[in-house]
Amino acid sequence: MTKRVSNGVRRVCATGLLLTLASLSLSACGTDSRPSASAHAPSVPEPAVAVSMPLPPPRPVRSPSAPAGLVSAINSLSASFSGKKGIAVRAVDDGWTVEVGGRQRLPQQSVSKLWVAITLLDLRDQGRARLDEPLVVRREDLTLFHQPIAMLVKGDGYHTTVGELLTRALTQSDNTANDRLLTYVGGPQVVRTMIANKRLGDIRFGPGERLLQAKTAGLTWQPAFAAAGAFQAARNRLDPAARKAALDAYVNDPPDGAAPIAIADALARLARGELLSETSTRILLDTMEASRTGHARLRAAVPSGWKIAHKTGTGQDLGRRNAGFNDVGLLTAPDGRRFAIAVMIGDTTEDIRLRQRLIQNVAAAVASYAGPPRGPVLSAN
Repeated sequence: MTKRVSNGVRRVCATGLLLTLASLSLSACGTDSRPSASAHAPSVPEPAVAVSMPLPPPRPVRSPSAPAGLVSAINSLSASFSGKKGIAVRAVDDGWTVEVGGRQRLPQQSVSKLWVAITLLDLRDQGRARLDEPLVVRREDLTLFHQPIAMLVKGDGYHTTVGELLTRALTQSDNTANDRLLTYVGGPQVVRTMIANKRLGDIRFGPGERLLQAKTAGLTWQPAFAAAGAFQAARNRLDPAARKAALDAYVNDPPDGAAPIAIADALARLARGELLSETSTRILLDTMEASRTGHARLRAAVPSGWKIAHKTGTGQDLGRRNAGFNDVGLLTAPDGRRFAIAVMIGDTTEDIRLRQRLIQNVAAAVASYAGPPRGPVLSAN
């Protein structure tokens, strides 16, 4: 009896299990039967909640303001000078800028020696140039105008080094020394490539002193022009109208033209160590500090305790007219603040003393209006 009951229970349980499975199967196939009160809803992930919060528009980044007194002084100096000119001042560490006419291309003349120097030192940083490498300056390397090295070129030439030529080019503005370095680094296109690669802005580099000066005068370069006085004699024989036309063409579209603001920015980047290695930067700035040209330009107005590293440039004259009278440099205050300055006179009939005075007054204005020193001046000890 017990056994029969037990088997019946098993049959009932088995039947119930089959019915339960069938019910589940039908439910999975989409049955419309409602679940029992004890059934659980399938687990469904909750949708992500998106919170929308209004945000204020981003504020424009404002450049630091230049000292109002300096802005006024630079504007006044520019307005009082007759001629085509541009002035740019960039605070190296604070970032403000003052410029009047600083975005037009003006003749650089020997200011362009800076770009040859940076190209050379950039190659040095790459291990492709050495300042102690021997070089020879021969008679066929001579150029024109200011070239003190010409007196040393005798016999088989003047035996020197890359570093000495760099010093002569920057401190004496020696045209032959610079052109010899230009040949050493690979020519004008290599310098132009450096300017483009380092994104120096609106700065052109010309074809070298001989071709540039000859075309500016209305001549075609000849090696005989390298002899003392030969170029000037050939230029004097030209029809004045031809000379004026050539000078007009140069001033209107100078092959060596540059915007003063671009030069000031390049000097600021040089000072911050963004163009060259630390050693090469120091070499260049030390050499520029030793410059012996332009004593009546920026250097003449630098106050006691300030330092200046600079490069001048002077173009040709035609009567009272001058095309290219410049000085660009880095002024350092006793407390370490640095200011990159570019003063470029592209075309004027003003007397040379007035040109010098404009450049001096810009330097004096920077020193006067750049603000009081920031804290005590630290001694060198």
